[in-house]
Amino acid sequence: MQQTYNIADTHESSLAINKVLRNTYALLGATLLTSAAAAGISMAINLGFGISLVMSLAALGLIWFVLPRTANSAAGIGVVFAFTTLLGAALGPTLNHYLGMANGGMIIMQALGSTALVFFGLSAYVLTTRKDFSFMGGFLMTGLIVAIVAMLGLMIAGFFGVHVPGAHLAISAVVAVIMSGFILYDTSRIINGGERNYIMATVSLYLNIYNLFVSLLHIFGALSDD
Repeated sequence: MQQTYNIADTHESSLAINKVLRNTYALLGATLLTSAAAAGISMAINLGFGISLVMSLAALGLIWFVLPRTANSAAGIGVVFAFTTLLGAALGPTLNHYLGMANGGMIIMQALGSTALVFFGLSAYVLTTRKDFSFMGGFLMTGLIVAIVAMLGLMIAGFFGVHVPGAHLAISAVVAVIMSGFILYDTSRIINGGERNYIMATVSLYLNIYNLFVSLLHIFGALSDD
Protein backbone atom coordinates (compact mmCIF):
# COMPACT_ATOMS: atom_id res chain seq x y z
CA MET A 1 0.00 0.00 0.00
CA GLN A 2 2.85 2.37 0.89
CA GLN A 3 4.50 1.64 -2.46
CA THR A 4 1.25 2.49 -4.25
CA TYR A 5 1.12 5.83 -2.46
CA ASN A 6 4.75 6.54 -3.34
CA ILE A 7 4.12 5.80 -7.03
CA ALA A 8 1.05 8.04 -7.01
CA ASP A 9 2.95 10.85 -5.28
CA THR A 10 5.81 10.56 -7.77
CA HIS A 11 3.41 10.66 -10.71
CA GLU A 12 1.61 13.69 -9.28
CA SER A 13 4.92 15.46 -8.66
CA SER A 14 6.05 14.72 -12.22
CA LEU A 15 2.83 16.17 -13.64
CA ALA A 16 3.22 19.31 -11.53
CA ILE A 17 6.82 19.77 -12.68
CA ASN A 18 5.88 19.31 -16.34
CA LYS A 19 3.09 21.85 -15.95
CA VAL A 20 5.49 24.40 -14.45
CA LEU A 21 7.94 23.71 -17.27
CA ARG A 22 5.31 24.19 -20.00
CA ASN A 23 3.94 27.36 -18.45
CA THR A 24 7.43 28.75 -17.95
CA TYR A 25 8.53 28.27 -21.55
CA ALA A 26 5.21 29.55 -22.89
CA LEU A 27 5.43 32.73 -20.80
CA LEU A 28 9.14 33.10 -21.54
CA GLY A 29 8.51 32.93 -25.28
CA ALA A 30 5.75 35.53 -25.05
CA THR A 31 7.84 37.90 -22.94
CA LEU A 32 10.83 37.61 -25.27
CA LEU A 33 8.62 38.56 -28.22
CA THR A 34 7.17 41.51 -26.30
CA SER A 35 10.64 42.57 -25.23
CA ALA A 36 11.90 42.39 -28.82
CA ALA A 37 8.96 44.51 -30.02
CA ALA A 38 9.65 47.09 -27.29
CA ALA A 39 13.33 47.19 -28.30
CA GLY A 40 12.32 47.75 -31.94
CA ILE A 41 10.04 50.65 -31.01
CA SER A 42 12.74 52.11 -28.77
CA MET A 43 15.23 51.97 -31.64
CA ALA A 44 12.76 53.51 -34.07
CA ILE A 45 12.08 56.54 -31.86
CA ASN A 46 15.80 56.79 -30.99
CA LEU A 47 15.31 56.55 -27.24
CA GLY A 48 18.08 58.21 -25.23
CA PHE A 49 20.40 56.49 -22.76
CA GLY A 50 19.06 58.60 -19.90
CA ILE A 51 15.50 57.38 -20.37
CA SER A 52 16.88 53.89 -20.91
CA LEU A 53 18.51 53.99 -17.47
CA VAL A 54 15.26 55.16 -15.86
CA MET A 55 13.39 52.28 -17.54
CA SER A 56 15.96 49.77 -16.30
CA LEU A 57 15.65 51.07 -12.74
CA ALA A 58 11.84 50.94 -12.99
CA ALA A 59 12.08 47.33 -14.20
CA LEU A 60 14.28 46.42 -11.24
CA GLY A 61 11.81 48.11 -8.92
CA LEU A 62 9.03 45.91 -10.30
CA ILE A 63 10.81 42.62 -9.67
CA TRP A 64 12.17 43.67 -6.29
CA PHE A 65 9.10 45.25 -4.74
CA VAL A 66 6.01 44.34 -6.79
CA LEU A 67 6.58 40.85 -8.18
CA PRO A 68 7.14 39.13 -4.79
CA ARG A 69 3.64 40.26 -3.76
CA THR A 70 1.93 39.22 -7.00
CA ALA A 71 3.84 36.11 -8.09
CA ASN A 72 1.10 33.79 -6.88
CA SER A 73 -1.73 35.57 -8.69
CA ALA A 74 -2.74 36.49 -12.22
CA ALA A 75 -1.49 40.02 -11.56
CA GLY A 76 2.03 38.61 -11.51
CA ILE A 77 1.80 37.89 -15.24
CA GLY A 78 1.06 41.55 -15.93
CA VAL A 79 4.04 42.55 -13.79
CA VAL A 80 6.30 40.19 -15.75
CA PHE A 81 5.18 41.67 -19.08
CA ALA A 82 5.66 45.21 -17.75
CA PHE A 83 9.12 44.28 -16.49
CA THR A 84 10.26 42.65 -19.73
CA THR A 85 8.78 45.44 -21.85
CA LEU A 86 10.74 48.03 -19.88
CA LEU A 87 13.99 46.08 -20.19
CA GLY A 88 13.40 45.51 -23.89
CA ALA A 89 12.83 49.22 -24.49
CA ALA A 90 15.88 50.05 -22.36
CA LEU A 91 18.00 47.94 -24.71
CA GLY A 92 17.12 50.13 -27.71
CA PRO A 93 19.88 52.76 -27.32
CA THR A 94 22.53 50.05 -26.94
CA LEU A 95 21.35 48.30 -30.09
CA ASN A 96 21.34 51.59 -31.99
CA HIS A 97 24.89 52.21 -30.80
CA TYR A 98 26.07 48.92 -32.29
CA LEU A 99 24.06 49.43 -35.47
CA GLY A 100 26.03 52.63 -35.94
CA MET A 101 29.22 50.56 -36.27
CA ALA A 102 30.44 49.29 -39.63
CA ASN A 103 29.54 45.68 -38.85
CA GLY A 104 26.81 46.54 -36.36
CA GLY A 105 24.12 44.36 -37.86
CA MET A 106 26.42 41.35 -37.97
CA ILE A 107 27.52 41.92 -34.36
CA ILE A 108 23.92 41.95 -33.16
CA MET A 109 23.05 38.83 -35.14
CA GLN A 110 26.13 37.03 -33.82
CA ALA A 111 25.20 37.89 -30.25
CA LEU A 112 21.58 36.90 -30.81
CA GLY A 113 22.47 33.61 -32.49
CA SER A 114 25.06 32.73 -29.86
CA THR A 115 22.60 33.49 -27.07
CA ALA A 116 19.98 31.22 -28.63
CA LEU A 117 22.55 28.47 -29.19
CA VAL A 118 23.80 28.59 -25.60
CA PHE A 119 20.30 28.73 -24.09
CA PHE A 120 18.81 25.90 -26.14
CA GLY A 121 21.95 23.79 -25.82
CA LEU A 122 22.21 24.08 -22.04
CA SER A 123 18.46 23.73 -21.55
CA ALA A 124 18.37 20.61 -23.71
CA TYR A 125 21.27 19.15 -21.73
CA VAL A 126 19.46 19.62 -18.41
CA LEU A 127 16.12 18.41 -19.77
CA THR A 128 17.78 15.31 -21.22
CA THR A 129 20.07 14.37 -18.35
CA ARG A 130 17.86 15.77 -15.56
CA LYS A 131 21.01 16.50 -13.59
CA ASP A 132 20.75 18.56 -10.42
CA PHE A 133 22.86 21.72 -10.62
CA SER A 134 21.59 23.21 -7.35
CA PHE A 135 25.12 22.98 -5.92
CA MET A 136 26.16 25.79 -8.27
CA GLY A 137 23.89 28.39 -6.66
CA GLY A 138 26.37 29.73 -4.13
CA PHE A 139 29.27 29.90 -6.59
CA LEU A 140 27.17 31.64 -9.22
CA MET A 141 25.79 34.23 -6.81
CA THR A 142 29.27 34.95 -5.46
CA GLY A 143 30.60 35.35 -8.99
CA LEU A 144 27.76 37.67 -9.91
CA ILE A 145 28.38 39.88 -6.87
CA VAL A 146 32.09 40.06 -7.69
CA ALA A 147 31.28 40.99 -11.31
CA ILE A 148 28.87 43.73 -10.21
CA VAL A 149 31.43 45.16 -7.78
CA ALA A 150 34.07 45.09 -10.53
CA MET A 151 31.74 46.93 -12.93
CA LEU A 152 31.00 49.57 -10.31
CA GLY A 153 34.72 49.90 -9.67
CA LEU A 154 35.36 50.48 -13.38
CA MET A 155 32.61 53.08 -13.52
CA ILE A 156 34.11 54.95 -10.58
CA ALA A 157 37.60 54.67 -12.06
CA GLY A 158 36.34 55.98 -15.39
CA PHE A 159 34.74 58.93 -13.62
CA PHE A 160 38.18 59.90 -12.33
CA GLY A 161 39.78 59.37 -15.73
CA VAL A 162 41.39 56.03 -14.95
CA HIS A 163 40.94 53.41 -17.68
CA VAL A 164 41.91 49.74 -17.52
CA PRO A 165 42.37 48.28 -21.03
CA GLY A 166 40.50 45.04 -21.59
CA ALA A 167 38.70 45.18 -18.24
CA HIS A 168 35.23 45.64 -19.71
CA LEU A 169 35.80 42.77 -22.13
CA ALA A 170 36.98 40.51 -19.30
CA ILE A 171 33.96 41.35 -17.15
CA SER A 172 31.59 40.72 -20.06
CA ALA A 173 33.19 37.31 -20.59
CA VAL A 174 32.82 36.47 -16.90
CA VAL A 175 29.17 37.57 -16.88
CA ALA A 176 28.49 35.44 -19.98
CA VAL A 177 29.91 32.39 -18.20
CA ILE A 178 27.92 33.16 -15.04
CA MET A 179 24.67 33.56 -16.99
CA SER A 180 25.31 30.25 -18.74
CA GLY A 181 25.72 28.68 -15.32
CA PHE A 182 22.47 30.25 -14.15
CA ILE A 183 20.65 28.74 -17.14
CA LEU A 184 21.80 25.31 -15.96
CA TYR A 185 20.95 26.13 -12.36
CA ASP A 186 17.48 27.62 -12.94
CA THR A 187 16.40 24.95 -15.44
CA SER A 188 17.62 22.28 -13.03
CA ARG A 189 15.53 23.79 -10.22
CA ILE A 190 12.40 23.52 -12.35
CA ILE A 191 13.14 19.95 -13.43
CA ASN A 192 13.88 18.79 -9.90
CA GLY A 193 10.94 20.56 -8.26
CA GLY A 194 12.94 23.33 -6.61
CA GLU A 195 10.89 26.02 -8.35
CA ARG A 196 7.13 25.50 -8.54
CA ASN A 197 6.17 29.06 -9.48
CA TYR A 198 6.35 29.46 -13.26
CA ILE A 199 6.19 33.26 -13.03
CA MET A 200 9.35 33.42 -10.91
CA ALA A 201 10.98 30.76 -13.10
CA THR A 202 10.23 32.84 -16.19
CA VAL A 203 11.79 35.97 -14.70
CA SER A 204 14.94 34.05 -13.76
CA LEU A 205 15.40 32.55 -17.22
CA TYR A 206 14.55 35.86 -18.93
CA LEU A 207 17.24 37.67 -16.93
CA ASN A 208 19.74 34.94 -17.77
CA ILE A 209 19.02 35.30 -21.49
CA TYR A 210 18.95 39.11 -21.38
CA ASN A 211 22.27 39.46 -19.56
CA LEU A 212 23.89 36.75 -21.67
CA PHE A 213 22.85 38.58 -24.85
CA VAL A 214 24.13 41.95 -23.61
CA SER A 215 27.44 40.41 -22.52
CA LEU A 216 27.94 38.66 -25.86
CA LEU A 217 27.01 41.89 -27.63
CA HIS A 218 29.81 43.70 -25.78
CA ILE A 219 32.25 40.87 -26.50
CA PHE A 220 31.54 40.69 -30.23
CA GLY A 221 31.58 44.46 -30.42
CA ALA A 222 34.96 44.68 -28.70
CA LEU A 223 36.42 41.96 -30.89
CA SER A 224 35.23 43.60 -34.11
CA ASP A 225 37.49 45.78 -36.20
CA ASP A 226 35.64 48.84 -34.85
